[in-house]
Amino acid sequence: MTQIKRVDFAALRDLAAQAAATPRRRKNLNLHESPDDPVQRLLNDFEPGTYVRPHRHKDKWELFVLVQGAAAVLTFEDDGRVRERVELNAAGGARVVEIPAATWHTLVSLAPGTVLFEVKRGPYDSAAPAEYAPWAPAEGDARAAVLERRLRDCQPGATPAG
Repeated sequence: MTQIKRVDFAALRDLAAQAAATPRRRKNLNLHESPDDPVQRLLNDFEPGTYVRPHRHKDKWELFVLVQGAAAVLTFEDDGRVRERVELNAAGGARVVEIPAATWHTLVSLAPGTVLFEVKRGPYDSAAPAEYAPWAPAEGDARAAVLERRLRDCQPGATPAG
């Protein structure tokens, strides 16, 4: 018999502690059974300083629901100019965003312990998980930390990687 999956505040605290202890400053807790599941469902803790390289999914949308904390979701034009910025904040403001397929996007954490519930169509393809923006440095590149700091405050019309 399948049991109900639960996530309580203690699990969220543990997830945040794990994320803070990793070099990437993020950690996910998968609720789906495998990468082959047709619907990917996960909680993802994003700590300030994590770099999510701007990317897009050719034929997959993504849904983010803020559980706690604060984050900004940014979308971009092909040239790297910010198209839109949506602030997610547990203290008020937006709580849910859905990013259309083929849209360049990223997110930045604006508060410790920021957790987003993420839903997207599966299966997960580890051979080609996303197309990365050519104007955004790779994760681990020294320029990535600079871009992540710029993205925290970046507004529509700006070109943060420029």
